[in-house]
Amino acid sequence: MKKIYLVHGWGGGPESESWFPWLKKELEKKRFKIHIPAMPNPNYPKIKEWVGFLEKNIKSVDKDTYFIGHSIGCQTIMRYLEKLPEKNKIAGTIFVAGWFNLLETAYENPEEEKLIAKPWFETPIDFEKIKKHTNNFLAIFSDNDPCVPLSDSKLFKEKLMQKLSLNIMKSILMKLKKSKK
Repeated sequence: MKKIYLVHGWGGGPESESWFPWLKKELEKKRFKIHIPAMPNPNYPKIKEWVGFLEKNIKSVDKDTYFIGHSIGCQTIMRYLEKLPEKNKIAGTIFVAGWFNLLETAYENPEEEKLIAKPWFETPIDFEKIKKHTNNFLAIFSDNDPCVPLSDSKLFKEKLMQKLSLNIMKSILMKLKKSKK
């Protein structure tokens, strides 16, 4: 059975991200098994806690496993994937409003929140290790996102999706359609 892990963003949760319940319902219609973990301490996300939580709670991944992340959940997924044994292959990932940088308008309490974000900005990610687990990456950005600069879309393309083309996106969509049958 195809399974999807949906990882929420900073300050979010399984039910608090408005599109998660809708997406869960739609994917279950297509016979996906959906897991939406409640990440620990969501208002003060720490790399070690969040990645460790996935490591502890995801029992196995395989060629029928997908990940969908929102915001800081995207970095969490990348950091989780880079720690997997090289032999572990997954079907693909979708990143929604993932970031490597944040706009000033992202912060409600800049002094505190910049300290929380700092390790996420500064701790390197091994993109070559991530790419060994799948070559199916899709990143979705908005040109009016108040938190994530659109320029981060170029970083995702450069770091992960150099081979991404319309054909790969079609492939991901076709796999989703086939699972409906």
